[in-house]
Amino acid sequence: MKRKIVYWASTTIVSLMLLGSLSYLTGSDQVVSGFARAGYPQHLRIVLGIAKPVAAIVLLLPGLALLKEWAYAGVAFALTMAFISAMASGEPMQTLVLPPILLGLLVVSYATRPASRRLTLHGASVR
Repeated sequence: MKRKIVYWASTTIVSLMLLGSLSYLTGSDQVVSGFARAGYPQHLRIVLGIAKPVAAIVLLLPGLALLKEWAYAGVAFALTMAFISAMASGEPMQTLVLPPILLGLLVVSYATRPASRRLTLHGASVR
């Protein structure tokens, strides 16, 4: 039971943060200037504004084991790059700590996911 609580708590927190990326699609001055300040093209903002919420939904839905593996990998990559980008562009400390915390929660979610949410090959669960 404890494992299930840890899984759902970590997955929900990560998913809620990913759903917040819908704000990338608003075109608000803060979001646009943040991407510009980091030196990223604005079309990346659109791609991430779609991909991160889709990953959040995939992580929360039952089934879709192969898509879940891709979602975990994509989110891990995005969080790692967000941390590197924040470090390289001299962002304040509060911006630097969020990606590693979320990455840690993502790892907890991945490690504690139930067998029904794991990719299986020929009847065996892949770890």
